[in-house]
Amino acid sequence: MTKYRILEKLKEEKGFVSGQALCHELGVSRTAVWKAVNALKKEGYLIRSVTNKGYMLEDIPDIIRAEEITGSLVTERIGRNLICLEEVDSTNEELKRMYSTDNSLCEGTVVAAERQVKGKGRRGRSWENADGENIAFSIFLRPDADPGKASMLTIVAALAVADACNSLLGNSDCRIKWPNDVVLDGKKVCGILTEMSAEPDCISYVIVGIGVNVNTRSFPDELSPKATSLYIQGKKEVQRCRLLAEILNRFELRYNSFLKTLDLSAFRDEYNQMLAGREEKVRVLDPAGEYDGISKGIDDLGNLLVERADKSVEKVYSGEVSVRGIYGYV
Repeated sequence: MTKYRILEKLKEEKGFVSGQALCHELGVSRTAVWKAVNALKKEGYLIRSVTNKGYMLEDIPDIIRAEEITGSLVTERIGRNLICLEEVDSTNEELKRMYSTDNSLCEGTVVAAERQVKGKGRRGRSWENADGENIAFSIFLRPDADPGKASMLTIVAALAVADACNSLLGNSDCRIKWPNDVVLDGKKVCGILTEMSAEPDCISYVIVGIGVNVNTRSFPDELSPKATSLYIQGKKEVQRCRLLAEILNRFELRYNSFLKTLDLSAFRDEYNQMLAGREEKVRVLDPAGEYDGISKGIDDLGNLLVERADKSVEKVYSGEVSVRGIYGYV
């Protein structure tokens, strides 16, 4: 579209770009340029117009838009088919619907939404995404792997999110609460929900849904003890499109490594360094019986290793139990 071609030209320049130069380079009329600039202004772009000087981009709105995300992508597959929606019930459900109408849906397809009204969390919990504050998106994957390997993709995603958040915040405070939450200051900043469709011996698809609290200023009293945002922790706004692109870039790197071995051996040590509560006491909430132990990190398959009082080590599987640690949520 003409307006986004003009937007890219304005981004490339530090100062004014003449209307005539835009007409010449893009092969459009002055009227077309004027209409495109006004359309961009209505979308929230702050563009200064000065007679005999032209146009200058002064500010970019924090809106989930494909053009703002793809410009920061360095991936080959992940996010290259990117759908950004104003509102959706659930980005996971949207990908399922897309697959149901086209089972050749390409791997790496991403659906992101400005507003998610029926987002899902682990164990049926809900997660809603308010306008302009957070990011909610899902990644469609088709790994050639046994269905039992799919749960490890939650850990791949958690590493990508924690790494991207640390990079943009300029610190290394993000930790991962096994298996699917990213935490800051002992509070949840990101949740991940991985869903799969499979035959007994092969995966049809895996959808990794990710929700990050980005620019939320405050939480209700019932959530504030256990939830936080990047804004609260970093005391500054984070550009959501840039964060989303950074997560996708980091996810593809780790996903490619995972596909080579179909385990987590390439980044097990990195995960364990980020693991919240490692070498600390945890309570394992197993339907067969609760017990306490010491978290020793994960193995190559993503199982949490918990040392019991008798020094025996249990492998805790994420699909079967929850682990409660020093943080006040499960």
